[in-house]
Amino acid sequence: MEPVVIAAGARSPIGKFNGALARVDAVELGAHAVRAALERTDLEPDYIAVGNVLQAANGQNPGRRAALAGGVGRTVPGITLNDVCLASMSAVAMAAAMIRAGEATTVLAGGFDSMTRAPHALHLRPGTKMGDTPMTDVMVHDGLYCSIADEGMGGMSDAENARLGVTRQAQDRLAAASHARALAGRDRLAEEIVPIAGLTHDEGVRETSYETLAALRPAFTADGTITAGNASQVSDGAAAAVITTADRASDPLAEIVGRAVVAGPDSTLHLRPAEASRLLLDRHGLTPADVDLWEINEAFAGVVIASADALELDLERVNVNGGAVAIGHPLAGSGLRLVLTLAYELRRRGGGVGVATLCGGGGQGEAILLRA
Repeated sequence: MEPVVIAAGARSPIGKFNGALARVDAVELGAHAVRAALERTDLEPDYIAVGNVLQAANGQNPGRRAALAGGVGRTVPGITLNDVCLASMSAVAMAAAMIRAGEATTVLAGGFDSMTRAPHALHLRPGTKMGDTPMTDVMVHDGLYCSIADEGMGGMSDAENARLGVTRQAQDRLAAASHARALAGRDRLAEEIVPIAGLTHDEGVRETSYETLAALRPAFTADGTITAGNASQVSDGAAAAVITTADRASDPLAEIVGRAVVAGPDSTLHLRPAEASRLLLDRHGLTPADVDLWEINEAFAGVVIASADALELDLERVNVNGGAVAIGHPLAGSGLRLVLTLAYELRRRGGGVGVATLCGGGGQGEAILLRA
């Protein structure tokens, strides 16, 4: 059959927590990305697959709601996906699988989250007779806390850094490089961004240095190596893409060659991108050396270091325009952001093979293979 391709794609700039996008409703953030993606093609989707992790108070089926608000027709069915950080990459994978199976011809894939606007929740149905009533921070509870391990992902990842021998120095060096590359790549990243609320570029990118980052205190444990500077930023953002077959796309960004997903045996994150990527490449008869460019989500700097080491990668080929430490990590907005950044960069370089990969809460990993 015809290759499955990304016909068009766009994203919002990624806003800092309580930053420029703080007043933008989560669903409208998703709709903005959908609208932008649709404006880059004349194709009309016949299915919707959109990720959203922090769904509380976003309404029924918020992924489809965002797609309809962004211009997809009311007769188009759709689903909201939530496998935490993997959500919008899984949306792309679902789109490709449906098209290959003949269940759809063109799918709107996407993902969005406003971590700023995630509510606090109360259990009030039984009534509170006397005393205080505890509130749950939905952003932390549903976005940053591993419900399977019953442990915060920050502390868990600090322990994994120690187990794998990932040093504070290596993490801070990678974080400094992430900001430097994102600053240098600002004009390149602008190609995939459609401004909103006066924000034109990713808000969290800044000038910094290894020395500045090395002075920060540990964020999770007294003797830990993870800081606010070498972990991904809490963010608001969205991305969307139109997925179809090559014969329907006039100027596709890239072919979606395949996808792999892994889980366990525990809830740790560091090696899941490497494991998913290895499985994906094995299925297609490739090795890591055959891949020209990599996007590995910088959920924590240690994740990129550990997975790149496991795959024996040269970091010069990884996150060449910066990563989530600098750009931000808006949960369901991140997987597709990686895919789009990779696709646009491959096209700028005249083509090639790329892998976008990330870890997700609960100890999962996902990878997508692109060819441009």
